[in-house]
Amino acid sequence: MAKETTSPKAKSEDLKPGLTVRVYQKIKELNAKGEEKERIQYYEGIIIAKKHGREAGATITVRKISDGVGVEKIFPLNLPAITKIEIKKRAKVRRAKLYYLRNYKKKLKEKIIA
Repeated sequence: MAKETTSPKAKSEDLKPGLTVRVYQKIKELNAKGEEKERIQYYEGIIIAKKHGREAGATITVRKISDGVGVEKIFPLNLPAITKIEIKKRAKVRRAKLYYLRNYKKKLKEKIIA
């Protein structure tokens, strides 16, 4: 599988429901000494919804299964903490919102990324 990397601000129109993406986000933490530490954490899952198109408040909803429990996270695309978004796979879907995946047990058919 080929990887595609998009910058969150420039290529938001490339993000569509059905894509499996890896979203890299900066996280600020305090260590035991009380110093602020910054690290990058990624969240990988399938995009089930994209809202508000190209507006400043555009968001994507990413869903993954963690320890048998479905977890959804909403990412604003203009969030400064998002460093990059990698596209891992493309699924063949015919809907704009994939909320049916919350109850769907089967896998989606995949398209080949060239």
